[in-house]
Amino acid sequence: MADLEQPQLYLVTPPEFELSSFPDALARVLDSADIACIRLALATSDEDRIARAADALREQAHARDIALVITDHALMVERLGLDGVHLSDGARRVRAVRKDLGADAIVGAFCHASSHDGMAAGEAGADYISFGPVGTTPLGDGTRAEHDLFQWWSEMIEVPVVAEGALDADLVREFAPVTDFFAIGDEIWRHDDPAAALAALVAAMS
Repeated sequence: MADLEQPQLYLVTPPEFELSSFPDALARVLDSADIACIRLALATSDEDRIARAADALREQAHARDIALVITDHALMVERLGLDGVHLSDGARRVRAVRKDLGADAIVGAFCHASSHDGMAAGEAGADYISFGPVGTTPLGDGTRAEHDLFQWWSEMIEVPVVAEGALDADLVREFAPVTDFFAIGDEIWRHDDPAAALAALVAAMS
């Protein structure tokens, strides 16, 4: 499992971006590294804006055979031609969403730092469980997803696990042996050259 090979990369979009420029920036990142999945994680609830963003990103993702999922908006998955959904509220909706979207859709669940929630989501049909934040962030209540959680999960549970939140090179180095994926977003998008920022994180894995 996780400790046998290098973790895969899972890109998370910024919560807000310019449709005129972001798809090109994304394309440069996608061409610079081997990306397994992209999460459209816009903060807006404006359906038209989400749809236009999804169209632009789907074109970039599917041209490279990369899956594209959306945060929480399960009802938009089929309409927008996406590959699945990332649920940010743990196990609560996994079973219902899996039933609605069918067996082929990707259903992921963010479970903060709760192994119990993670196991419940896995049993309900989630394709992956995401824990975080791994790093220290002023957001939330200060709870972090610790190394021990990932180590236990990678040894005991077969459902793939994703590490995310406030990552840096040291954390990537530390968690690489115990996670299947790193979800990387603001860690690279806040830089002038996101592809170079990603390369630095990837270098820390090996």
